[in-house]
Amino acid sequence: MKYKYSESLKSNRDFKNVYTRGKSLANRYLVMYVLENGLDKNRLGMSVSKKVGNSVVRHHITRLVRESYRLHEDVFNSGLDIVVVARVNAKDAGYKEIESAFMHLTKLHRIKKSD
Repeated sequence: MKYKYSESLKSNRDFKNVYTRGKSLANRYLVMYVLENGLDKNRLGMSVSKKVGNSVVRHHITRLVRESYRLHEDVFNSGLDIVVVARVNAKDAGYKEIESAFMHLTKLHRIKKSD
């Protein structure tokens, strides 16, 4: 079974592009921006502000979101830039809450293949 590896969104220009031209939806823990990128793969970007917590807390949230994405990667449409912004509430959330919030937003954005 071959996995399509998703890349990270790294450059400031890519982030700005998704923020300005993408569609954003939010829930209690996360804000998700989605923009088609014209590629055959998805790129996932994370943004966790210092307001959320210290670097340990921020990296923890980043890992939870990346893991949520990785475990469900095969159900998403391809060719998307996805930027996930963690909200302050996320620092008290466990994996289940973050995964549930992430999947909730993917459903609202209609980026799952079943939609």
